[in-house]
Amino acid sequence: MPRAVTLIRSASLSDVAEYAYAATAPAESRLIFLAGSCPLAEDGSTVAVGDVAGQAAKSVENLRTALKDAGADLRDVISTRVLVASDRQADLVAAWEVVRDAFGAHDVPSTLMGVTVLGYDDQLVEIEAVAAVLDA
Repeated sequence: MPRAVTLIRSASLSDVAEYAYAATAPAESRLIFLAGSCPLAEDGSTVAVGDVAGQAAKSVENLRTALKDAGADLRDVISTRVLVASDRQADLVAAWEVVRDAFGAHDVPSTLMGVTVLGYDDQLVEIEAVAAVLDA
């Protein structure tokens, strides 16, 4: 199935970044704006309390579910923002590595941010995403 998202890499910018610098989708694509994916279990409790990588993994799992329900998957994501409630760069990197590995070769443009607090008790990670699909 053809994909709507085209990742753009720049030879003019550093190759250190572990993501494409931009992405496009054609005008006829359907955009999917996802709520922030949180590390919540079905009962609403926060999982992996105190574990940034564990919360990132659950957030990716929940992101996959929301995408599936919208008729998409990770390969349809056009951008992400990964929020980590920490002032430690190591925590941001731990969350990023989980997200990066989940996306694999589909290295969408992403922003990684440390924030002071997130919305749920004991929440350390949240992943925002936008996807684009071509409807048949």
